[in-house]
Amino acid sequence: MVKTAWLSKKLTSGKVLCQACSQSCKLDEDEYGICGARKVADGELKLLVYGRSAAVSIDPVEKKPLFHFLPESSAFSVGTVGCNFSCKFCQNYDISQYPKEHNHEIVGQKLPPERIVELAIENGCQSIAYTYNEPIIFFEYTFDTAKLAHEKGLKNIYVTSGYETHKAIDLLAPYIDGMNIDIKAFTDKFYKEICGARLKPVLEAVKYAHKKGIWLEVTTLLIPGKNDSDEEIRNIAKFIAELDPSIPWHLSAFYPTYKMLDVPPTPGSTLRRAYKIGREEGLKYLYVGNIDDDDHTSTYCPKCGKRVIDRRGRIGQYVTNELDENGTCPHCDSELEGVWH
Repeated sequence: MVKTAWLSKKLTSGKVLCQACSQSCKLDEDEYGICGARKVADGELKLLVYGRSAAVSIDPVEKKPLFHFLPESSAFSVGTVGCNFSCKFCQNYDISQYPKEHNHEIVGQKLPPERIVELAIENGCQSIAYTYNEPIIFFEYTFDTAKLAHEKGLKNIYVTSGYETHKAIDLLAPYIDGMNIDIKAFTDKFYKEICGARLKPVLEAVKYAHKKGIWLEVTTLLIPGKNDSDEEIRNIAKFIAELDPSIPWHLSAFYPTYKMLDVPPTPGSTLRRAYKIGREEGLKYLYVGNIDDDDHTSTYCPKCGKRVIDRRGRIGQYVTNELDENGTCPHCDSELEGVWH
């Protein structure tokens, strides 16, 4: 299904400006955006993946990862083909890079917003997650779905690389309840050479989404020799802590994939080193991912230090939440930050 990508603007030059993401593509007739999912036709920007899902699953919300957002619940997860980044370490490159690598072909099953909401409810999900590829590239599809979902009492989640424009965040804020935003590194060099993007727009999006009151969690995939120095880890931790020390930070392990098969996996010691640095910088909630480490994937009350959400096994496999619906610690009655009901 092809629909008008209305988050766009016609320029006096005759080009059309896409206003969804910070790539800010200015496109002529028949030209595709960097994402491969948006194209100008008949003088208008079109969303080529509207209602076309390339990946659908019911996941534990912890898998997004969101650890302070409706623990133990399920999220109906949906994604399309295409991406505005070109990360050499992408785990979902088979869908994210599909249009670019298949002569602009669009694939995916028909799944309109109404059906997504119906399926989420039928399967007992409390939220819908726009994930697997970059959701801002199918903004209009997510917007229509999220609005319907809210009307039915469901929450909405963006799992994103953080290239949303302020205009896009303004439009999403009434309907998106939680975001997990990647801060992939803290150097522009990394973003330019490995991701095909820039650092500054990501940091601006993180700050602006927080300002708009959307619940935020941040993820960093630590890659040996690329972004795992003490200095870079500390700079990311400082940025998050200065914005809000209550923002959870997920530290994930890299495994060789896509165009980075020659880079070794991240050792657990690197994640625990980053965990320690995050603590030193004042972050209240830190988590390691993609490795077995129950102690560092569980949630502890910042006031009394007791384990209040126990996580064991694979992410989201065994979760025991002792907090009440207000996020109150049963041991000391302090309230932990998050979306608990």
